[in-house]
Amino acid sequence: MTPKLKPLNEQVMVITGASSGIGLSTAREAARGGARLVLAARSEDALRELTHELQNAGGQAVYVVADVSREEDVEKIAVRAVQTFGGFDTWVNNAGVGMYGRLEELREEDMRRLFDVNLWGLVYGSRVAVRHLREKGGALINMGSVVSEQAIPLQGWYAASKHAVKGFTDALRMELEDEKAPVVVTLIKPGPIDTPFPLHAQNYLDAKPKHVPPVYAPETVARAVLQAAVTPTRELYVGGGGKGMAAMGTLAPGLTERGMAKTVIPGSQTSEPPLPPEASILYGPSGELRERGDYPGKVQNLSLYTEAASRSRQIGLGLLGLGLVASLWSLTRRG
Repeated sequence: MTPKLKPLNEQVMVITGASSGIGLSTAREAARGGARLVLAARSEDALRELTHELQNAGGQAVYVVADVSREEDVEKIAVRAVQTFGGFDTWVNNAGVGMYGRLEELREEDMRRLFDVNLWGLVYGSRVAVRHLREKGGALINMGSVVSEQAIPLQGWYAASKHAVKGFTDALRMELEDEKAPVVVTLIKPGPIDTPFPLHAQNYLDAKPKHVPPVYAPETVARAVLQAAVTPTRELYVGGGGKGMAAMGTLAPGLTERGMAKTVIPGSQTSEPPLPPEASILYGPSGELRERGDYPGKVQNLSLYTEAASRSRQIGLGLLGLGLVASLWSLTRRG
């Protein structure tokens, strides 16, 4: 039996990585929908500012300063939720960091740190969330990526972490299904999103990195997360381009890889010099409350594929077919 999820305005929601990008957009959208929020991130000043913003608008929110790579910090998030609101209904594992560079050039300590945050932080959050949700039910929402399905060059280590996130999430879902636990486990898989991700990533390139289009607004992911919080959802891509790319990688892997090598490697680099090393958030917080990045091209505020797929499987599959044809044509033309 599929577990029932509460309406958003009756929920307590935990969001990690809440001070930036997708997490920040999700927090604001959830507050507008009436959810009570437990916000977690490493940037205390940014969290304090966000909490005051939401409270001044009539919302209910508390924050916890936490580094998700530390299991004891993740435990503190759950304790705060129980102490303040009596528990939680949805837990969103959103915190993550990025890395640009060729795999042979990456330092081992940086590679391990990225996995500590992107994988182990999500593992700690999932285990804590399930322990609480197993009794009364609810949703666990993990932030994957389109690169959970199709790796891309120059972000290979980030892709490896998101592949691991998918494997962990899928296996956890099956085990909970076997137990008949009333927990819905969702994997959200965004494509390129206009957040500070390229600005805050650990960068080994000789230039400032950027997204490869199509690029979507963080609100598109926030809407997908909130849809999964109230409607049982196994997985959801954000952006038809990302879904098409993943499908292409399955149907025509050689063509896909050759096309991506020719387009993504130059397309991921600007003509600007790299940002200073202190811009990276791999080892420390950014300290700023920032939702958008600085992508110079068109940012799409709506993903028709995601909106359709989240409501109708048939419409979503039809749009996928159109997106796949367009993506194959584009890669063949450019590659």
